[in-house]
Amino acid sequence: MNIGDKVRLLRAKEQGVISRFLPGDMIEIEIEDGFRIPVMRSELVAVSPLEAERLLKTSTFAPQKTVAATAPTILSNQGIYLAFVAVNDREYTLHLINNTDWDFPYVLGEESAAPGGGAQFRGIGSGVLKPKSQQKMNDHYEHAKFEEWPTFVVQGLWFRAGKSSLRPPLIKRFKGRAATFFNKKATVPVLGQPGFLTQLDAETSEAAPQAPASNRPKPVTIRPDELKAEMLKSKSDPGDVSIERPTSVVDLHIEALLPNGTGNRTPSDLLTLQLHIFEKNLENAIASGMSDITFIHGLGSGALRSELHRRLGQHSNVKFFEDAQKQKFGYGATKVTIK
Repeated sequence: MNIGDKVRLLRAKEQGVISRFLPGDMIEIEIEDGFRIPVMRSELVAVSPLEAERLLKTSTFAPQKTVAATAPTILSNQGIYLAFVAVNDREYTLHLINNTDWDFPYVLGEESAAPGGGAQFRGIGSGVLKPKSQQKMNDHYEHAKFEEWPTFVVQGLWFRAGKSSLRPPLIKRFKGRAATFFNKKATVPVLGQPGFLTQLDAETSEAAPQAPASNRPKPVTIRPDELKAEMLKSKSDPGDVSIERPTSVVDLHIEALLPNGTGNRTPSDLLTLQLHIFEKNLENAIASGMSDITFIHGLGSGALRSELHRRLGQHSNVKFFEDAQKQKFGYGATKVTIK
């Protein structure tokens, strides 16, 4: 199942479209009139295109007008994806997927650094994607040159004939990170083939109906500097705040962290310890105003390096990170530049 797929409940009459995946094997579906309800995945079954067509047809035992009046159309408002599908063991093709019920006029291109500074745009495709359709682009992208892949830019509009609410244009940029990109392999919607997916419209879909303004709570403004100061404040003595400034290079090797031996710790315990030391030193570096910090993680199986890069890629206070001091550490160290 994917965002935008039509589903129905096994033990009820409701039908809808998938709008969001929730924790605990729950799925949020949007039913008629824009209402959204959480449902266990095991209680849902996908509606095939043929079944959906038959369900919309007029029953032979009921007048057509009655069916039209009591069967409001349920729209799939989310489901625009970029998908990379392997053509061999070295290259991928790029597909733009429209798994919604809207026509999607689009422009797709690549954004890269210009020789003289700034950015330049290269168009690679444009057109109109009909509902539940996809478009394959001509360019191929090499696995070995993943770090050189450009930033992909998608600009699109939403169209449906007749009356519908106005939706803002979709403008999304996507730059893959090796630490997370290759963990998103799934069956590509519409295409039905395995590939690597990223959803572009997760935050731009039509929102569920809101309560009247008079009944909604007033927004509270939280300043980042005040929140940070409050988090660092000691519970016992508000005036006594001490941040341990870490060294500029932190060695995460087990031999450095446990000089007296590992004892009965399992490999999982040791990895947890390394990640705890990494998190502690990174947060202290940020709180104490350091501009950068380097972590020595070694090569080994690559599990520690991959997990560090995954967390750094999601951290809001990390400007960028890169392999550090290759002459000294090879690829066994990562330098983190802090915002």
